[in-house]
Amino acid sequence: MEVDLELEKAKQKIIDSSAKRVCIQLPDGLKPKAGEITDYLKEHTKADIYIWAASCYGACDVPVELELLDFDLIIQWGHSHFNRRDIN
Repeated sequence: MEVDLELEKAKQKIIDSSAKRVCIQLPDGLKPKAGEITDYLKEHTKADIYIWAASCYGACDVPVELELLDFDLIIQWGHSHFNRRDIN
């Protein structure tokens, strides 16, 4: 099965936000793609890319520990986008 990782979109977000330290959070099913994601983003941006390897249970599962690690940007893959319209 072919998966569109939307790497161009992630790259542009890093560039637009001038992020220097980026954390990538992936659900278990996409963790085998971590190397591909990291390689692409390192090649196309000036950011240091880190993979959060712990378990991930959805968009609400942002690791509390990330606040202590001084990341400029967190990019999550494989999560539903939530906004107020989704909640009502």
